[in-house]
Amino acid sequence: MSESDTTDAAGSAELRTPIVAVLGHVDHGKTSLLDEVRGSAVTAGEAGAITQHIGATAVPLGTISDIAGDLVDPTDFDLPGLLFIDTPGHHSFSTLRSRGGALADIAILVVDVNDGFQPQTHEALDILKRTQTPFIVAANKIDTIPGWNPNPDTPVQATLEAQSDRAETRLNEKLYEIIGQLSDEGFSADMYWRVQNFRENIGVVPVSAETGEGIPDLLTVLMGLSQRYLKSEMSIDASGPGIGTVLEVKDERGFGTTLDIVLYDGVIRSDDTVVVGGKNEPIITDVRALLQPRPLAEIRTESQFEQVDAVRAAAGVKIAAPDLDDAMAGAPVRVVRDRNVEEVVAEVRAELADIEVVTEEQGVVVKADTLGSLEAIAAALQEAEVPIVRAEVGDVAPRDVAIASTAEEPKHAAILAFNVDVLDDAEDEIEQAGDVDLFADDVIYQLVEEYEEHVAAIEDAQQEQILDKIQRPCRFRILEDHVFRQSNPAVVGVEVLSGTLKRNSRVVKWAGNEPERVGELKSLQDAGEDVDSARMGESIAASIDGPTVGRQIEEGDELWTEIPEKHAKILEQELADEIPSDELEALRMYLDKRRKRDPFWGK
Repeated sequence: MSESDTTDAAGSAELRTPIVAVLGHVDHGKTSLLDEVRGSAVTAGEAGAITQHIGATAVPLGTISDIAGDLVDPTDFDLPGLLFIDTPGHHSFSTLRSRGGALADIAILVVDVNDGFQPQTHEALDILKRTQTPFIVAANKIDTIPGWNPNPDTPVQATLEAQSDRAETRLNEKLYEIIGQLSDEGFSADMYWRVQNFRENIGVVPVSAETGEGIPDLLTVLMGLSQRYLKSEMSIDASGPGIGTVLEVKDERGFGTTLDIVLYDGVIRSDDTVVVGGKNEPIITDVRALLQPRPLAEIRTESQFEQVDAVRAAAGVKIAAPDLDDAMAGAPVRVVRDRNVEEVVAEVRAELADIEVVTEEQGVVVKADTLGSLEAIAAALQEAEVPIVRAEVGDVAPRDVAIASTAEEPKHAAILAFNVDVLDDAEDEIEQAGDVDLFADDVIYQLVEEYEEHVAAIEDAQQEQILDKIQRPCRFRILEDHVFRQSNPAVVGVEVLSGTLKRNSRVVKWAGNEPERVGELKSLQDAGEDVDSARMGESIAASIDGPTVGRQIEEGDELWTEIPEKHAKILEQELADEIPSDELEALRMYLDKRRKRDPFWGK
């Protein structure tokens, strides 16, 4: 059935194609898996049956049956096939929404059998958990197992029988590692042919995007799961007003700003009025053209698109219309048709309100490519306890820099940019401002990690500044036979017993529980050179202004640096982890002495 076919029988209910998202770590073979599905369809003599949509590939049931061979009996199914979403650059895709849920009805998580779980695999699983999207695992690259004997396009069990015991054992080891990693993430999983209940267990399908092995199984499992668990959700009003989600907002030569959308309900026609979620307000606009890619056979023609009159769900289509500059990827699209336009605007508003990002008075600026990814980053930042002051879809613009530069704390003067560009004038502003840090990445956890490292570095620098200004605890002893001058100032050799001895410190001597101030340590010298400080175990010459050796101080005396009460409190309560253990020991001894007389001193 071509996308332009549409029935006008009033309210006729039909089953739509389930929408399949392909997720996984970069380099694990998401795109090549999709290419292999397309390629298998072409080699099955079904080139015409595969229809390339905008941002999606439709594989009809007949084609799936041809590829899967004996595994699929088409009479068992009444779903029309599968619609694979092509989102190589969008691992964030699965957070694109349809009426508050994930846009994808079902997902394939691609995992390289040799690499196992990688950072983006964990991230994809987090998204699948949060959106409660059912999924299967494609354990890809089985053909790279040492000693593997490839059997192109064969179902898994048939190709396993053709393997040596050693190759099969190696593969099983790798597969059970993946099953173990899924278990660590809270999912019960097994080889798909052993799974009885796919609602409770995740099926693992060994495949090779290179040789086509296991592709028949993958399509069979997807079809079976969709038929069994998703059928009730696939019922659509085949002629009702179309409802969809924006995949991308793109400039297209000859058409201006266009929307690539996935339509998941109803029909959109080339003369419809639509409401689209915008950055500020929902956009009301009239469709100028509906565009589909030309069939492969006609790809040599000048324009890569052909105009169609109508498109029925589920399908990917490009909409050309005026006033789309502020449209957002991930936003809802609704056809107005014969309804009240304000009613439709209210529906779009309500859907956008579902996508919650909590902002605070102070925090970082977040920019992302889609509403879904914005939501995913907001969730990751919330977990990391990082506040957000502004969160928007779109490229980094000068106003984002202006907002970031007003942050009260240096750590909040930051922009986190996910999968978006930085406009030239925004780059200039960042350079001029000098106090705004930009973090850009296309992996959410890395973006958050880079920011956290930056914050840790700022906090370390702040701690160091505080430590520089704070009186450090130190216990030291005047060495016998090392009096170089008796007074004005007294110059004596000392040994640091614990802590850090710094110049310009006040020196006390304990008499019972009372510290007696004896003078001020003016300078320190090591082998005739002036130094700022000395650490435990070091012996050094100290000049102390105030006392006279033989009166207030004696050879062999134990002396301490005096710690103001406020400093003692900061050291004990905030900086205990930042100072060396011997210094902490000196602090505790000092506090013990002080608290014998006043139990609340320094608290």
